[in-house]
Amino acid sequence: MNIFGFKIKHVLTASLAVLSFGIVTSNAQADRLADVKKAGILHCGVVPGVPGYAFPNKEGKMVGFDVDLCRAIAAAVLGDANKIRTTKMKLPVAFNAMKAGTVDVVTHRFTWTFGRDVGQGLDFTRVMVFDGQGFMVRKKLGVKSGKELNGATFCLTTGATTESNVSDFFRTHGMKFKQVTFGSMGEAQKAYDQGRCDVFVTDKFGLGARRLAMTNPGDHIILPETISNEPISPMVPHGDQVWRDIVVWTLNSLITAEEYGITSKNIDKMRSSSTNPFIQRVLGKTGKFGGKIGLGKDWAYRAIKAVGNYGEIWENHLGKHGLGMPRGKNELYTNGGLLISPPFR
Repeated sequence: MNIFGFKIKHVLTASLAVLSFGIVTSNAQADRLADVKKAGILHCGVVPGVPGYAFPNKEGKMVGFDVDLCRAIAAAVLGDANKIRTTKMKLPVAFNAMKAGTVDVVTHRFTWTFGRDVGQGLDFTRVMVFDGQGFMVRKKLGVKSGKELNGATFCLTTGATTESNVSDFFRTHGMKFKQVTFGSMGEAQKAYDQGRCDVFVTDKFGLGARRLAMTNPGDHIILPETISNEPISPMVPHGDQVWRDIVVWTLNSLITAEEYGITSKNIDKMRSSSTNPFIQRVLGKTGKFGGKIGLGKDWAYRAIKAVGNYGEIWENHLGKHGLGMPRGKNELYTNGGLLISPPFR
């Protein structure tokens, strides 16, 4: 039988082919979890050399906020927080690595923007740090505000949001600036430290970390202005919803743990004795949340036990035991901050 010149069997064949292609494509996009389990290792993109985020300790082991997030995901997926491999990343390399599938997740601090989220072959997951861009200058420059930097020379990074943010700030205040552009943040930092420019620019929490890596940290100050909104989020390859869910909800579990007072030290007691239904669900005592993302029932328990809750991670690396930086917007919503997790229901 013909319909508009086509035989029904041809239509059915074409429809089945399209359906079959969709199934194959879906399966191809959903292999990240299987690949990680098969390899027995989680490949994480970080930027080593940034104190507080990814920096070698006295024993030469990489530690920091970005590293602990990677370890939490490894604990959730593989049952062992030490089964990670960190790969050095700068901005263009990170995006290309996502597309090529050579890393499973980038936990370094890249800003979530429309231009990066759409059409780059990657997906941002959820905000792990709320930050904002600031300026670092030498004390001897004698300035107290970014509004006094008219005519200054900036060390900037190609492809980073810093360049457009500086341009917007100077245009808004009717000022001009000069720029020297580098291929990575590390190169820009080194050039600033060598005196090749007046101002070093990046997110404020990053400035606090990078100041410690200067030849003479006490010679530099961070100006008071915060000139942009920089929501920082881990990235995963585009098209694998299950893998994205794993990264999102591992981070959510760390935030939820802090909200309910679950720590790396009391987690076993909380798991065995708490009657709070939220705590029972997040620690796998009730509910079947792990099965919905291809993991065991104790996936979140393993992540929290391995690295602690969000607040513990912050204090160990960015707070009083690390860089000494206040949490600000990164406080829990119950303490006036922006940090909140959707409920485990």
